[in-house]
This record gives sequence, structure tokens and C-alpha cells, in this order.
Amino acid sequence: MTSSGNDPRTAELAERLAAVTLRIEAATVAAQRTDAPRLIVVTKFHPAADVRRLASLGVVDVGENRDQEAAAKSGELAGVDVRWHFIGQLQSNKAKSVVKYASSVQSIDRVQLVDALAKAMAREQDGTGRADLDCFIQVSLEDDAGAHRGGASPADVEVLAERIQSAGGLQLSGLMAVAPLGADPEAAFEKLAGISATLSSVHPAATAISAGMSQDLEAAIKFGATHLRIGSDILGSRPAVG
Repeated sequence: MTSSGNDPRTAELAERLAAVTLRIEAATVAAQRTDAPRLIVVTKFHPAADVRRLASLGVVDVGENRDQEAAAKSGELAGVDVRWHFIGQLQSNKAKSVVKYASSVQSIDRVQLVDALAKAMAREQDGTGRADLDCFIQVSLEDDAGAHRGGASPADVEVLAERIQSAGGLQLSGLMAVAPLGADPEAAFEKLAGISATLSSVHPAATAISAGMSQDLEAAIKFGATHLRIGSDILGSRPAVG
């Protein structure tokens, strides 16, 4: 375990992580839940050294938005025991790269991406025997079907779910969503909970809900989030480039 006393950045991360953990615990109690959601620390734009520090503080789940950055970090930290979650918009031609390091892809929003991931997983599992890829369908909670923050229309969720279920190497976990900018997050996450209930009525194992970021984690927990994606409140503002 790394000593935070000798490294100011580790001490800072420990303090921020503790504050977020307290918020999560308080929100879980307020929601009368006994199952605390899993914390995914979003490390985009921050160096691999920060992921190493977070791992020393007990963080086991980290999220990345860009394949190039995630592939480089996961390669550099091959000996560090963390699970990598891909949470950004993903081009189909990046599927081969992502399946080499990601335990989950949380931004599946179209059939072509499901097919690309299934093909990439077949090859990867043949070569390495890796576990199945956890798949979250990103659903848009906006009226314009994701023009701003990505995601499939709620009407398309079942088609994507069936495609994932029927593909080898892919495991349908549930849904991911981002609260629309400027909207009431409680209303957005209540809508998401309804979409999730519909999905899990057909696919009983697909109960995961990845929702909630630094500014709205309490609302997400209130409406059943099982995974939270927290970046800035733990890591601070992104480092200056150059």
C-alpha cells in the first residue's frame, strides 16, 4: 500500500475519495437502500500514475472515455489490479482494441457496435480465454434521441438487448445514461429506472444501471443506480496540457 504521507497527490486523492464515499453512503441511507452502488472513478485526461495511486487507496474500478488513452494506460498498468470500464462514444473500428483491456463497455448505442464487439470478442477469447464483456446499452434521456450526449432511443433498447443476448462473448448487464444538461436529474433518472424495469422484465439478469456523476450522484442513487461514474470530485480538474 502506498503511503499517502510521502506523496501530496495521494493524500489529496485520499481526501477527495473519502468525501465522495461519505456522499454515496449518505445517499444510500437516504434512499433506504442496503446495496451501495459500485464506484467507477473516471480517470480521463489524468495520468496513469493517478490510477496507480487510486488503486493503492482501494479503488478497483476505473473509467475511460477514449480508446487511445485507455489502451495506453491499461498497458502501462498491466500489473495493477483494477477493472477498466469504457464509458465514452466508441467507433466500431476500435472494438478490437477495447476488448483487450475493458471489463465493460457502457456506451453501446447501435447494432453495428454490438456486431463489432462480438466479432472482436470471438477473436480475443480464442487467443486469451478472457471473460465475457459486460455490455451496457447507453440510452438517451433527451427528447432528441441523443443528439447531444449520445445514446439510443428508449424504443431501440430491446432490439439492442436481443442482439447482445444472442452474441457470443457478450453479457447484457443493463443500461447507462447521462442526465440531460440543464434538466432535473431526478426526473431523468426516474425515467431511466422505468426503462430499466421494462428491460429486466424481459432480460432478468440485466438489472445494472450506470448513472450519476459528481454533480448528480444523489439523484442517481435515489432511483436505483448500481454504478456511479465519478471523475472531477475525486481527481480534480483535468491537468494542463503542455
